[in-house]
Amino acid sequence: MTEKSVGAYKTISEVSKLIDVASHVLRFWETKFSSVKPLKRSGGRRYYNSEDIEVLSKIRSLLYNEGYTIKGAQKVLRSSKRAGVEKQISSNLTEDSSRQLAKNSQNISKQSDSMQTDLSILKLLRDSEERLDSFISGLAK
Repeated sequence: MTEKSVGAYKTISEVSKLIDVASHVLRFWETKFSSVKPLKRSGGRRYYNSEDIEVLSKIRSLLYNEGYTIKGAQKVLRSSKRAGVEKQISSNLTEDSSRQLAKNSQNISKQSDSMQTDLSILKLLRDSEERLDSFISGLAK
């Protein structure tokens, strides 16, 4: 039998073997942890994605290895989810700020180029004015 790819959905029995927890315990955890939402097909067959499996592994570790109660594990997962959301928001803000900074830098560069062009034209006009004044005063003599 060939093994499924890493991102493939897995059945409850595959997840049960993978994280070493009985199937009925996984079904119970679904009722206690809202972050575990397996895809249910007709007939009630459950399919877990990689995120579900990650959360279930974390739950197993919290309950069996670290000695948390169900309520304690729920709090830990909520706070880590909140921290993940805050980190994502911060990351998005940083990306937006970086994009805006780059855009502003490009605009400043364009304005600087435009000002240099304007200054060059102004210098040419002043030189032309001086030559014209010199020419006119030469004619008047």
